[in-house]
Amino acid sequence: MTTTLDRAAQPAVVLRPARLSLTPKTALAGQLDGAWWPYSRDLEAELPALAAALDETWGRITRVSVNPGRWPVVPRTVAVAGHLLHVGWFTEQDPDKLILLSYTVGRWDLLVIPPETEPAAAARLMAAAAIPGSALAADVLMANETVIGRGLRDARRREATWEGEGGACMSPFGEPMGRTALPLPGNGWR
Repeated sequence: MTTTLDRAAQPAVVLRPARLSLTPKTALAGQLDGAWWPYSRDLEAELPALAAALDETWGRITRVSVNPGRWPVVPRTVAVAGHLLHVGWFTEQDPDKLILLSYTVGRWDLLVIPPETEPAAAARLMAAAAIPGSALAADVLMANETVIGRGLRDARRREATWEGEGGACMSPFGEPMGRTALPLPGNGWR
């Protein structure tokens, strides 16, 4: 039995826009040229959108280099916009960095923000990676974000504990009152 596939009947692959933050064009060279926040850890699914977003600005991306520690499967090539993108991997490469090569522009290094990162943390990382002339490498930015994220979680936990233990002023009706709802003392100072 022979099976024929009708290519017109197959669904077209829909590329989600790449989530990128690039350093502005300036004479200041830094450790990174921006940040990329993929939707998944599937390079074959994620690289076409990244290449499409960068092809107009940087020219045709021809090669990509990653650390295999962050990607479950590293394909040798990925089809993007009518050409093949060659993918290489190096265990010595920073696992939080993606290296892109283009014949017209040269080399670009992007911070790779893990797909499971919370949006607020991703926004902080994308902004930090796009600072022109920054001397912070990918591993330093990720370590800093870990500390910042831990500090924010601890502050939220302390506030929740304070509120849960009766730290908030309660109205006579049993509902928490904000500081602005408190009566003013006789001299007007709070």
